[in-house]
Amino acid sequence: MGFYKYVAQMWKRPREGPLGKLMKQRLMRWRREPSVVRVERPTRINRARALGYRAKQGFVVVRVRVRKGGLNKPRPRSGRRPKRMGVLGHTPRKSLQLIAEERAARKYPNLEVLGSYYVGEDGEYKWFEVVMVDPHHPVIRSDPKINWICGYERRRYTVQVK
Repeated sequence: MGFYKYVAQMWKRPREGPLGKLMKQRLMRWRREPSVVRVERPTRINRARALGYRAKQGFVVVRVRVRKGGLNKPRPRSGRRPKRMGVLGHTPRKSLQLIAEERAARKYPNLEVLGSYYVGEDGEYKWFEVVMVDPHHPVIRSDPKINWICGYERRRYTVQVK
């Protein structure tokens, strides 16, 4: 088996085996960080590379924290009977992963989203890493594997499609 196969196998059960203690420490550290953080390297290199990440200039990895569970809407100011308040029991029609991608795209408007993957969760939050690319970077423009994203018609393409 190759290296990526071993990495994928470890991530099937991240709380067990060699990743267990490390994941616990990471989650404790990630809880104290802001909800959208740029990271130096991807946590799951096999998933990042499958989505198109390359270790070169112009590629950015962002870790996004999203609250688990349904959507709690703000309580309306005007009076109405509790049943019609519409505060509890709302479920967003989007996955938490898609919400994470949208938040990353909003935080970095000059970058395009390539994709995202799960990196961890605790009782309150889920974390995803979003792979993003700068379509205006000269290295990206000259790379034939990724320069399809540089055209104007592809602007915000990845977020709109999903």
